Amino acid sequence: MRHFVIGVLLALFVALPVMLAAPPVPAADDCKVIEDFGRAKAGAFPADWKPRKDEGKSIYAVQEEGGKRFLRAVSKGQGVQAAREVQGWDLAAYPVLARPPRPREFPKGADERESGTNDSVLAVYMVVPHSRIKGPKAVKYVWSQKVPVGTHLTSNAGLTQVRVLRSGTEGRGEWRQEKVNVLEDWQKFFDTKDTPKPAGIAVLTDSDDTKSSAAGDYADFKICKR
Repeated sequence: MRHFVIGVLLALFVALPVMLAAPPVPAADDCKVIEDFGRAKAGAFPADWKPRKDEGKSIYAVQEEGGKRFLRAVSKGQGVQAAREVQGWDLAAYPVLARPPRPREFPKGADERESGTNDSVLAVYMVVPHSRIKGPKAVKYVWSQKVPVGTHLTSNAGLTQVRVLRSGTEGRGEWRQEKVNVLEDWQKFFDTKDTPKPAGIAVLTDSDDTKSSAAGDYADFKICKR
C-alpha cells in the first residue's frame, strides 16, 4: 500500500474519545499490556480502535481461540489501517514494543520495495504526531514475503520509516514473539537524539496493490522497559 495514507492516522487519534483509551495494565517482566483484546467483543471490530476508513471495520475483527482473544485481519484487495490511542506512553521508560504476530495468508506477489506491489501480511506502526497537513511520523515494522530481514525502507516523503522484521512464509499459522526497541529505531532512522511522545499504534494487513488477499492475526501488545 502507498504509505502516504498514514498521514490520516493523526486525525484518527485526535478523533478518539479519551474514554476509549484504557490505562496500561501491569504485566510480567517489566512490561505493560496496552492491548490484549480481552474486553473486546468477539466477532466485532474492537471499540477502542479506529479504522482509517469505515471499510476497515469489515477487515479487522476480534476472534477467540482457547480463551485467547486477538485481532484478525482479512483483506481482499483492500488497504486500510486501524489505529489505537495509547495514552501516557513514556518512550524513555518503555522503549520496547512487543507482540506475537501470526501470518495466515501472504498477499500474492507482494514486495514492499516496489510501489505497485507494496503489500504486507502484517505491519505495526508506532505513530508520533507531527503535522496536521503532512500527517504524523511513524516507524513501521513489517513481515515481508520477499524483502530481506533488516531492510530499511522509507515512504510518505520520509515521514514513515520501515523496518523488515521477518521475511518469508516460514511460520505461517504460528504465533511468533517479536520485541523491537522503537526508541532506538526512531532515533536511528530519523537521525535524532530526541525522545518523541507516541500517540499510539496502528496495524495494517493490506493487499490492494497486488489485488490479491492477505490475512494475519495481532495480539497481546505490550510496552516494555527493555
